[in-house]
Amino acid sequence: MSMFQHPDYQWRETCFVFFCRDRRPKLKQVLKSIEALDAGLELFNPQADSQGYFESLTVVAQDDHAAMDVSYLWGAEVQEEAAKLVKELSKADLQENECEELQRILDCDARFDILHFERTASDGELDEEMFDPSALILVLGELSRLTNGVAVDPQSGVAL
Repeated sequence: MSMFQHPDYQWRETCFVFFCRDRRPKLKQVLKSIEALDAGLELFNPQADSQGYFESLTVVAQDDHAAMDVSYLWGAEVQEEAAKLVKELSKADLQENECEELQRILDCDARFDILHFERTASDGELDEEMFDPSALILVLGELSRLTNGVAVDPQSGVAL
């Protein structure tokens, strides 16, 4: 079940990890790596293809009042979107190392989409004071490490 269908969560943003398809990890590797973060993350609905490679996963961070749907995409569409993203983000005031990371995206033909959700308060309103993006940053970092990829937050224009 996607967190879009969960009544207690509202979508906030989507981040990406771009990488080369031949670096796609097995589901078991992803689960082991995220569990090793020891950040109180709960993992739900892990999906793999017939060869055991990662397809999708839901990560819930109760203490952060957040959740993430992570899914795998690859192909020409990813490359086209990467080129658009690099063009957009290149206009931002980036550090030299950020520019280098951004250029690496152009060689990528796969990505993880990480849809970040915030848990709503009991009255259905978002409670900005309780929401913490720490789990998102940890998961982005771990997925980047596993794939030798580049994590990107397009809303802030930052290659992480």
